Amino acid sequence: MDNTIKLSIVTPDGEIFNDNVKSVVLPGKDGEFGVLPSHSSLVSALTVGVIEITETDNSVEAIAINWGHVKVSENSVDALVDSAVALKVSDKSTLAANIEKAHELVQSVKDANIATATVSAKLNSFS
Repeated sequence: MDNTIKLSIVTPDGEIFNDNVKSVVLPGKDGEFGVLPSHSSLVSALTVGVIEITETDNSVEAIAINWGHVKVSENSVDALVDSAVALKVSDKSTLAANIEKAHELVQSVKDANIATATVSAKLNSFS
């Protein structure tokens, strides 16, 4: 039995993530939810937040999003998001720039109020 699930994250500018992962945590409209292999099928709206990805080597990658939708099936997670910023990069200066872009992305969401503070705290944990 394969202990991974295929994750695809796409923006209007193109695909930003496509790989097999151990798990993913998504910022749903009704709260964060985790997805593991063999998850029940569902469709959900996504809100401003951070997608947390546990890769097959147990490293964690994070992608800040403003909003979108996700379709989950037993062996795949397909997220369509309006805008996203990857928070895993190789050098510190690029990471700092991406964290700043992520903060701007979060602040651009007008109906985010309380969620903005939570997401900002998560973003600061990557610096």
